[in-house]
Amino acid sequence: MTQQQAKYVIIGAGIHGLSTAWHLARRLKATGRGSGRDVLVIDKTGIAAGASGVACGVIRNNYFQPAMRELMAHSVDVWESDPEAFSYHPVGYLQIAPEAMRADVGQIYAEQQAIGYTSELIDGSNACRTYLTGLFADWQAPGVSAVLHEKRGGYANNVASLQGLADKAFGEGVTIRTPVRVTGLSIDGGAVTAVQTDTGDIACEHLVVAVGPWVRDIWAMLDLPSHIPVALPDGTVRQNVPMWTYWALQEGTLDTDPHEFTDNHGNLPPVVHIDSSEPLFDDVDGSLVTDQMWGVYYKPDFSFGGLQGGASPQRLDRPAAAIAVDPYGPESPEFAVGEDFIRMWTSALAHCHKRFEGKRALYRREPSGGVGAFTPDSFPVFDTFRQNAYVIADANHGYKMIGVGALVAEELTGRPQALLEPFRFSRYTTGKLHPTSNSPFPWS
Repeated sequence: MTQQQAKYVIIGAGIHGLSTAWHLARRLKATGRGSGRDVLVIDKTGIAAGASGVACGVIRNNYFQPAMRELMAHSVDVWESDPEAFSYHPVGYLQIAPEAMRADVGQIYAEQQAIGYTSELIDGSNACRTYLTGLFADWQAPGVSAVLHEKRGGYANNVASLQGLADKAFGEGVTIRTPVRVTGLSIDGGAVTAVQTDTGDIACEHLVVAVGPWVRDIWAMLDLPSHIPVALPDGTVRQNVPMWTYWALQEGTLDTDPHEFTDNHGNLPPVVHIDSSEPLFDDVDGSLVTDQMWGVYYKPDFSFGGLQGGASPQRLDRPAAAIAVDPYGPESPEFAVGEDFIRMWTSALAHCHKRFEGKRALYRREPSGGVGAFTPDSFPVFDTFRQNAYVIADANHGYKMIGVGALVAEELTGRPQALLEPFRFSRYTTGKLHPTSNSPFPWS
């Protein structure tokens, strides 16, 4: 078999792989270094077949970490650059928080203003209740001390947006080849020289790894460590920390007409995300669901119909090597959401809105969910390994980060990007980890 070759081989036809391919093709053309014909995307299944294709599609800037917030602002710019092609709905985003998170939310607002990101802070329980009932007449959740209303952001239809990205890449001459399964990597002189696949070897000068939860496997093919030491900001060092930890994603759909979830003026509402310290009681029998801090998010979904959303993922208490990523998402009976999530999420909806009381029977009982591969600090790693293998490890922040591909394309053509510097692998040895908030979500 004649060996295939491409200057740039990108593994993964999800949000990062397709965005990188599109932007890289444009960058090569603009700099006279080549064209989209130099870029090959391969995927073992197809476009949008992995985590990006089952993502809830929420796009937000709401991060406690300054580096994440600046990175997200850049990505929102990209979403806004072609809303139609990306099936993007710029309805905004509501962060609704309890007293325990009030200071965190205030800090996020102040730093959003510092970078020119449009948002509004509502502070104090009385002001929050007035604001929320001004949006939703049936709002009834108690214990809200802060509301951050991002006027940008919103959500996108996942599969449609990825097809839009693929079309842009095709338009620049990029080749997307599926199904092609990676079976190994050829490494010579410390650099990757070829990608081994079930359709033959593909020689390359540069490799981009954009495989979402499958990063564990390509990481091993690069002969990188499964466990690492992690230096903490206080100077202590944790030894033998797993590089990858898997969490089961918790998302589902209430089978209602999405046009029915509107604000008081009949408009599409912002994406709603509430974190709460209030006890959550079962909407059906009144029993206690949890007395710990909890959080959910939800928005109308027009791709498949209904109200779509989720809750904090559940950490899988097994070594990464023991997690079967395939079959993925709805195809996996092991990681599809169960009755505990359905009970919690539908009860939370009823806790927030009177219109959702007694609606559990409308929950769409179909496979949903998936798994995400988290890094030691639950934040992304964007860095080069083995001289020419650029790894995009998004730690399950992925879908909303459409702009990462643009930044990676710049770096692949010799222009280091300040927005990506805080996400280098070296932070685990220098102790320059990202700060953590009081949110129940591991990525906030």
